[in-house]
Amino acid sequence: MSADDQGLSLADDLALRGDDELVGLLTARPDLASPPPAGTGVLASRALSAASSALAGESLDLLSVAVLEQTIELGTAGSGRIPAPTSVTAIVKALSGRADERDIVDRIRLLHDRALIWGPDDSLETGAHAPAALPWRAHHLTGPLAERDADDIRTDIDGLGERERGLIETLSRGPALGRSRDAAVDADPEQPVPRLIAAGLLARVDDQTVELPPMIGQLLRGEPPLRADDLRAPALHDSSARRRFSAAAIDDAAGGEALELIRHATTVLRTLGATPASVLRSGALGVRELRRLAKVTGLDQRRVAFITELLAFLRLIDAGFPDPPPPSDTGELAFAPTPGADTWLHQAPERQWIALVEAWLEMPRRAWQVGEPDRDGNAYAALSGELHDAYAPIQRQVILEMLNDAGPAIPVDTDALVASLHWHHPRHIRRYSRRVVDETVREARELGIVAHGALTRVGRAAITGTDDEGHESTVLSAMRSALPEPIDHFLTQADLTLTVPGPMTPELAEQVELVADLESGGAASVYRVSEESVRRALDAGRSSSELLTMFTAHSRTPVPQSLTYLIEDVARKHGQLRVGVAAAFIRCEDPTTLAAVLRSPAAEHLALRALAPTVAVSQADVRDVLEQLRAAGFAPAGEDSSGTLVDLRERGSRVTVARQRRQPQARRSVPSPDQLVSVVSRMRSHDRAASARPASSATSTAPVRAAGGGESATALIQLALRVNRRLRVDYVDAHGSASRHVVTPRTLGAGQLVAVDAGTDEEQRFSLHRITSVELLEG
Repeated sequence: MSADDQGLSLADDLALRGDDELVGLLTARPDLASPPPAGTGVLASRALSAASSALAGESLDLLSVAVLEQTIELGTAGSGRIPAPTSVTAIVKALSGRADERDIVDRIRLLHDRALIWGPDDSLETGAHAPAALPWRAHHLTGPLAERDADDIRTDIDGLGERERGLIETLSRGPALGRSRDAAVDADPEQPVPRLIAAGLLARVDDQTVELPPMIGQLLRGEPPLRADDLRAPALHDSSARRRFSAAAIDDAAGGEALELIRHATTVLRTLGATPASVLRSGALGVRELRRLAKVTGLDQRRVAFITELLAFLRLIDAGFPDPPPPSDTGELAFAPTPGADTWLHQAPERQWIALVEAWLEMPRRAWQVGEPDRDGNAYAALSGELHDAYAPIQRQVILEMLNDAGPAIPVDTDALVASLHWHHPRHIRRYSRRVVDETVREARELGIVAHGALTRVGRAAITGTDDEGHESTVLSAMRSALPEPIDHFLTQADLTLTVPGPMTPELAEQVELVADLESGGAASVYRVSEESVRRALDAGRSSSELLTMFTAHSRTPVPQSLTYLIEDVARKHGQLRVGVAAAFIRCEDPTTLAAVLRSPAAEHLALRALAPTVAVSQADVRDVLEQLRAAGFAPAGEDSSGTLVDLRERGSRVTVARQRRQPQARRSVPSPDQLVSVVSRMRSHDRAASARPASSATSTAPVRAAGGGESATALIQLALRVNRRLRVDYVDAHGSASRHVVTPRTLGAGQLVAVDAGTDEEQRFSLHRITSVELLEG
C-alpha cells in the first residue's frame, strides 16, 4: 500500500493487487467467487455489500473487531455520517496500551487483505456497509467501557436501582437489542434508559434503539467478560502451572471411559431388545420409558438419554414393529435394536468406539437438553425432533479445536475455555455460553475425546485431517493405543465370582458371559457363576468337561471345589429330557423321569401325550415346553432333528430400519486453489477486455464489431488474422458462464478460433457457435 495510490476506490485497489493477493481474498471470502465475478469492478461491488461484509465478519477475532471499529470511528469522526480516510498510525495510537502494536498492524493487514478496508497506510478507507462485519450494532470496544475493567463495571451494576437492573437483566437473557422511546438524545434524563446510557451500561444505536454491551450481559450471566480495556488474547492455561497428568495417563483415562460407554451402550441395546420402549405420538422416547430404561440398566437417566441419542443416530435402534414380538407387545410402534446392532455388538472395541465418536461429531442434536423444560414448560423428550440443531456439530468442532490449541496434556478449565472462545468468536458469544461449553466437554469426556480437562490423542486425531484418506486409520490407531490390552485370564474366587482385571479378549468374553452374569463393571469387572448361568451354558451346547477346562485354562487362581461341584451337579441333571419339534417332542433315556414329567402339573398345561416309555409329544411351542418343565423342577435341554443340542436363548426383538442414517449436512463448498486461480485469470481477462480501445470505423471500411458467431464474425476474425490485430471476444462456455477476452488470433478452422490471450500468452480455443460478439481492437 503506497502513498501514490491515495483516493483509490476498492475496485481500483483490487485491480492493482497481484494475482496471489486476489486468490487469498477469494480463499478468505469464498462467497465472492461464486458465481465467478466479471472483473475486479464486480468483485469490489460484491465485497462492499452488507451480506458479504457480514459473512466476512464471522471469522474476525476481538482485536480485529476493535481495529475495524476504530477505523470506522476515526473515519466518521468528522462528519459523523460520510466515511473518511484514516491512517495506520492513527489506529495504532487509538488502541495503544490495549494491544501490542505488531498485533494491531497485523489485524490492519488482515482487514485490508479481506477487502474490509483498503487504500495506502496514510489513507485507509471503509465501505458504507463495513459495520455489517461487526458482531454488534454499537461500537462497544471504542465506547465508554473501552478503558474500564470488569471490577469497575461490576461495581456500577451492583449500584443500579431496581428498574435499571431489571431492564439490563432482561436484555442479558434475550436479544441484546431493545426498542425504547427514551433512547433519543433529548429524552428525560431521569428515566432508566437515559441513566443507563449515561453510565455507559447501555449503548444508543439510534433514537429508538439501544443495545446491551456484551461484557455487561456476560457479567449478568456469570460468564467471564470480554475485556475492552485489554484486547490481547486470553491465555487458555496458566503457563506457570505444572501438568497434573502425563499424556499417557490422559489417554489411559480416555480408553477406560470408552470401554465403559461401549459396555453401557451394549446394555441399553440388550435391554431394548428384551423390552422395547413405546413411542410417543410425536415419535420421541417418553420420560417414563427413559426412567424405566435407567432403572433396568442401573444407569443414570442422563447417561441413558445420551446413549439412546447416539444409537438412534447410528440407526442401531429405531422405531418399528418388534420381531419377534416381546411378551408385553401391544401391537404398536416401539423403539428396539435394528439388525445393524448385531453387527456393531460383534465388532472390535475400537470399531465400536469410532462409530460412537463419529456419530457425536456429526449429530445435529443436543442430547444434554433431554429432560430440560422447553418454552412451554414441558420437558424435552429423548429422540424428539425439538432437539435438532444444525449448528451443534460446528459448535463441538470449534470447542474441541480450541482445546487442541492448548497443546497435548494441557488441562483447560471452563472459564478459560469460554473466555478464549468469546475472544476468537465475538459474533457467537451467545452460542458459546458456559452451559453449552460445560455440557459439550462433559459429553466429550464420556466419549474419551477429553480427559482430565485436556484433549486426548483420540480427540486430536478425530478433529484433524477429516478430509484425508487415512483419517479413519489414524483415529483407529490412536484408539487401539488408548484401549487397555485385552487379557485372556481371570481370578476365580471361592464365592463363585470371577474377577476380570481388564478388558477380555473377544473369545474369552464370549465364554465368560455365557457361563457367568456380570455383577459389577468397570476397569475390573466381577462376574458371578450360578446354577442358572451354568444351565445357560449347557443349553448352548457346552459340556461340563468343556466348562471345567475353560476355567482351568484361564483362571490365574486355583478353581475352587465349590465351582467344580456346581458345574458337575447341574450337568448331571441337565439334558436327561430332550425337547424337539413335533410341535414339540420330549425324549428321555430314563422312563422313570419321563413318567414323573407326565404326572407333573406341567403335563396337563402342555397337553403331553406319551408315545413310548421314553417319548412324549406336545402341541406347545418348544420354548414354552422348556419353560414349563424348568418351572416344574426339571432340567430339559433343546435338541434338533439330529439329536444335537441347540441354543434356544432369546436373541431379543429387532425392528426393520425404516429410514436411512442421516448424512451430515455438507458444509458450504470452498473452491480449490486451482479454481480460484482460474477465477482470477478470468477477471484479469475481463478487465483487459474492458479497458481495451476498439478500432475506429473512420480509419477502415471494414466492420469493427460483429454479433454472434456467424459469417460476419468469421469475416472479422479473418481480417484480424490478415492484419495481425487483436480482438475482444465475448464468450459463453458449456456451463453457461459468460466471459470476455482480449486475444490475438492464430488460426481459424473446424468451427474453432485458436488465439493467444493478451495477458498470459496462453493459447485458448473458442468454439465459434459459443462466441456472442467479436470486436476489432486498435493495434
